[in-house]
Amino acid sequence: MASDQEQNGKRLIQLLEKPGNGNCADCGAADPEWVSYTLGVFVCHSCSGLHRNIAQISKVKSILLDPWSSSQVEFVDSVGNDAANAKYEQIVPAFFYRPTYKDCLLLREQWIRAKYERKEFMYVERQEPYSAGYREGFLWKRGRDNGQFLSRKFILTEREGVLKYFNKHDAREPKAIMKISTLNASFQPEKLCNPHGMQITYLKDNSTRNIFIYHEDGKEMVDWFNAIRAARFHYLQVAFPGASHSELLPKLTRSYIKEGFMEKTGPKHTEGFKKRWFTMDDRRLMYFKDPLDAYARGEVFIGSKENSYTVLPGLPGNTQGYRWQFGITIVTPDRKFLFACETEKDQKDWISAFQTVIDRPMLPQEYAVEAYFKHKP
Repeated sequence: MASDQEQNGKRLIQLLEKPGNGNCADCGAADPEWVSYTLGVFVCHSCSGLHRNIAQISKVKSILLDPWSSSQVEFVDSVGNDAANAKYEQIVPAFFYRPTYKDCLLLREQWIRAKYERKEFMYVERQEPYSAGYREGFLWKRGRDNGQFLSRKFILTEREGVLKYFNKHDAREPKAIMKISTLNASFQPEKLCNPHGMQITYLKDNSTRNIFIYHEDGKEMVDWFNAIRAARFHYLQVAFPGASHSELLPKLTRSYIKEGFMEKTGPKHTEGFKKRWFTMDDRRLMYFKDPLDAYARGEVFIGSKENSYTVLPGLPGNTQGYRWQFGITIVTPDRKFLFACETEKDQKDWISAFQTVIDRPMLPQEYAVEAYFKHKP
């Protein structure tokens, strides 16, 4: 006859079959193997570690490895992921970024703290840090020339439609003004070697500019991120009054399609190839001497196949001057761009990224961007 322990273990496994329990309650990863027996939710291994950071609220155990009492199983059965999320996520703002298992640790940790510790989505007044339409504070910003991080005052104002920062704490004029209409923010912990590192990009004279920032407090960084998303959301609602939430939300912030090193040559294809850091941001392929450069050395517009853009493996037969052996040729209506990758995997990944963009039909506003690139001096 099966022991109570075995029966409880089997019952937990059966509870995974209930709707909502088959994915992590916090990041959506499939087949969770851990349970918070104080919150009554099934979570993945990674999120279980983050629940341990709020041990006064959430206590976790393994479904398979830990002993379970009948009362604990009863409680988990009485709650479950769907009921818990109906409670803890009842008023998540439309613009608020809901992280998945693919996102960085900081976003996932702060999401879990916001849900269960701060209960931000149960009490709307607790959302003020990112919902007010105005935010100011000090962030560490990387210097463009010397790479040092210095404290700078930042102000985000929806009324003016800008994010700006000031070089001196008492300065009256901002050092830079970034329009919300072209603003993007993405967490870049690996690139900045900082778990709270963020990259902000914006357009100045239709060219991309980067700034790199962080704050020691993880909540502060995620609040800034969601404040930027809120500002972008409200701007886009005005700019595209007929658009649905599902159409606008992917435009609030975006991760880069791909980044990494490749070699490139100049327009005449006679110069030697030079190693550069490349960023594929929507239809803009930008290259930098260093991943943390403020300005791109150049940008290439990647259109669609209907407009005669193609990507090919390899390089033209007469090409010289490259060290890396795995070539890529991008054909545009005006010229060919030649790149070389260090490994075959890099080559395949870049070709796949380019093909994804080329296969997507161009939007009306993208024709204006293409025209700008064609007439760029």
